[in-house]
Amino acid sequence: MKILIATPEATPYVKTGGLADVTGALLKEYTRMNHQPSLMLPLYRQIREHFNLTDTGHRVIIPIGNQRMAGRIFSHGPFAYFLECDGFFDRGDLYGTPDGDYPDNAARFIFFARAVLEACIALRLEPDVIHCNDWQTGLVPLYMRTLYHNDLFRRTATLITIHNLGYQGLFDASSLLLTGLPAEWFNPEGIEFYGRVNFLKAGLIASDVITTVSNTYAQEILTPEYGYGLDGFLRTRASVVHGIINGIDTDEWDPLRDTFIPATYSAGSLSGKRACKKDLMKECSLSAHDRNIPLLSFVGRLSAQKGLDIFTEAADDIIAAGIHVIILGKGDEEIQNTILSLARKHRAKIFVKIGYDEAFAHRVYAGSDLFIMPSRYEPCGLGQLIAMRYGTIPVARRTGGLEDTIADYKPLRESGTGFLFDDYKALSLKEALGRALCVYVDAQRWSRIISRAMAQDFSWKRSAEEYITLYADTIQKRKG
Repeated sequence: MKILIATPEATPYVKTGGLADVTGALLKEYTRMNHQPSLMLPLYRQIREHFNLTDTGHRVIIPIGNQRMAGRIFSHGPFAYFLECDGFFDRGDLYGTPDGDYPDNAARFIFFARAVLEACIALRLEPDVIHCNDWQTGLVPLYMRTLYHNDLFRRTATLITIHNLGYQGLFDASSLLLTGLPAEWFNPEGIEFYGRVNFLKAGLIASDVITTVSNTYAQEILTPEYGYGLDGFLRTRASVVHGIINGIDTDEWDPLRDTFIPATYSAGSLSGKRACKKDLMKECSLSAHDRNIPLLSFVGRLSAQKGLDIFTEAADDIIAAGIHVIILGKGDEEIQNTILSLARKHRAKIFVKIGYDEAFAHRVYAGSDLFIMPSRYEPCGLGQLIAMRYGTIPVARRTGGLEDTIADYKPLRESGTGFLFDDYKALSLKEALGRALCVYVDAQRWSRIISRAMAQDFSWKRSAEEYITLYADTIQKRKG
């Protein structure tokens, strides 16, 4: 099967979040399965600086309103293609700066969406399916149904994955002129959304299939609480909405072979994990090196969506309970400043590193006892999957993929792989942490919960097979 993955980011090339892990892992898994996958993304400055690319010799000319923007098509290896337009993508960040999104993001991703299709034509890829990801690729399926309807895409199936419905690509109504689409598409049944143009909605309208990254989140987005204004529309397409849980790269995330951590270990021999914890606490200048002090960590985007607001509200009591904390991530400036203030207040008990450091992230997952994910909503979440792989027990809110992947601890049945709570409140978070600490002080019970967590299979193989089945069914339906 010829599969084109259109995405704004993918590992190992460029990453701001879990989307990159998903698309990079799918490319690798499809290759293992002997399909013919290709990856297509913008040629950002970071990619040009770190990879030796090949100029394919092909060019694209993309109309953006009254302008025509030119770009080249580069490749890396046999599977990855990059669409150049230095005026749009030769920048320090992917989508914006700490001060806000780039003001020309509409034009940037109009260019990318049309360039994906122009590149397919130029390279003669003729994909059986184009798998789009998030709002940055939302116009691709709609262009296939409209401006490119008579090209080589008539038999190509389309699938769009919602990685986070909270990000929809909303732009002023005037951006419709940049798309080249007819004015009649600007209506409530089209891509208009409360007076603005909605790029994600374009993909949801035009794609054959809609997926999201967990079964629970697939149901949640059909409700007003989690639908971000699109729940009514999504309910009209509920029959083509599917949930497929994300996986993790179990080659990259393997405590038995991880070269980033000071000592390797397995569920049957946890002495290496204890060594990782001691080393991590020393690296972070935390005051207690005693392994009996519980170490809690967070790795991810610093935003209200991730529940950092209720964490900061609970932080004083968490520290008072004898827990030490490590936080790695970047995001909302206000939340970053609040967390940095907490670190100054609780010096040697809270360590914060703003940014993303891959090697340090591995050491945090390996050396921590507990991993916090008090998310307001969580489409899937990768942090809890990685944490469990490393025997670090998640404490998380019961929502989206967190509910699908973490089994709440049941003391009477001696079952579970983590600790879940329901209400989005600091008190509920503290109560869940309290339950975790009650088990943590019992070394034998804690070892058993670690063993259960590490035994979970979150590899990409199962998820990739589900996508392949969905692709095949969709292709067959298009053929009639």
